Amino acid sequence: MDKPEIAIEVVYALADKQKLLRLTVPAGTSVRDAALRSGMAAFFPGLDLASAPLGIFGKAVAKPDERILEEGERVEIYRPLIADPKEVRKQRAAKAAKTKADDAEAN
Repeated sequence: MDKPEIAIEVVYALADKQKLLRLTVPAGTSVRDAALRSGMAAFFPGLDLASAPLGIFGKAVAKPDERILEEGERVEIYRPLIADPKEVRKQRAAKAAKTKADDAEAN
């Protein structure tokens, strides 16, 4: 007897192009397997689905190779970060502190 199937969505977006694919996968499919089965890489050359960070409905999945999907879930393929958000905030705070110190000296 065939394994039951579930309906899911897989999405990926760039600033100027987005793609949502609806597909049916065997029950027991992992998040990573669903991303690989989606064929999303055909629409986005250079997309590495084997190592891309993945999530479900806006929440990152720590172990996408182990997390099993449920009916109706949306797998999201995330782009790699260009800059570390913590580092950017730290730099912004340092710049603001310097500006404040410079303004205090000028007065």
